[in-house]
Amino acid sequence: MSGVPSAFPVFDAHIHVGPYDQMNEGARSVMLSGRDDLDLLRKVVGSADDLLKAMDAEGIARAALINSAAPEVIGITDLVNPWIARYVEGHRDRLVPVGGIHPRHSRDVAGDMKRLLDVYRLGAIKLHPPHMELAANAYRTDCPALADVYRVAGEAKRPVLIHTGTSIFPGARNVYADPMACDDVAVDFPQTTIVLCHAGRPLWYDTAFFLLRRHANVMIDISSIPPKKLLEVLPRLPEVADRVLWGTDWPSKGVKSMRQNVEDFLSLPLSDAVRRKILYENAASLYSLP
Repeated sequence: MSGVPSAFPVFDAHIHVGPYDQMNEGARSVMLSGRDDLDLLRKVVGSADDLLKAMDAEGIARAALINSAAPEVIGITDLVNPWIARYVEGHRDRLVPVGGIHPRHSRDVAGDMKRLLDVYRLGAIKLHPPHMELAANAYRTDCPALADVYRVAGEAKRPVLIHTGTSIFPGARNVYADPMACDDVAVDFPQTTIVLCHAGRPLWYDTAFFLLRRHANVMIDISSIPPKKLLEVLPRLPEVADRVLWGTDWPSKGVKSMRQNVEDFLSLPLSDAVRRKILYENAASLYSLP
């Protein structure tokens, strides 16, 4: 694995492996059209063994497989949860299943959350406000049941991942993309770890960084941010290295490979201690092995 020194094991805490066939036509077209790696994606979605082979080839030790329930914009329902649980079975030492719940589509959010965490044994819950048409703090207004997502996750010591930043998918509601709504969440659920996915890219890096420094229960992942631009958009990254998760957003368009992103990251003028924390140690601590 040239270019990826063995001294830096990699935990890619944000890749999108899920049931692409459950997407609606518009979302699937954005995800899959114009690619030259469809055969690889087909194999990876069909078999965790093929994903692990791809990870081995790219020097990736562990990965979190990010999925959310967003029927309005993406078409994927809570059926994603049993799918991802089945997919990772037998490979939980390397693959973390992440699923979702939409509180507007559940009659018993607390009960459904307990099933996701206890039966499907999800490592985290992902909320995607622009795709769910739901503010991250909507429990304060028109969706009180959302509070149960944060509460039950915190009681189970599982993180809640919240998409922050814009989305180009058809129908996405980017009014919900501003991470500032997560300030309420961090205040109201101090025992719940909140991960701000994508660090508010590309419009709200300063907001995400402010929330990270303000709240001890907030982390960020830096997926989908071009690694060579990281220190331009987050110049104080080394100061918060203890709460930053590495992620690539693969196979989203624009991400050539997981390995290339790691090599670009390693080209930055960062200390080895910072590199180890971000590339592996923080995620390994957050997602301790079962």
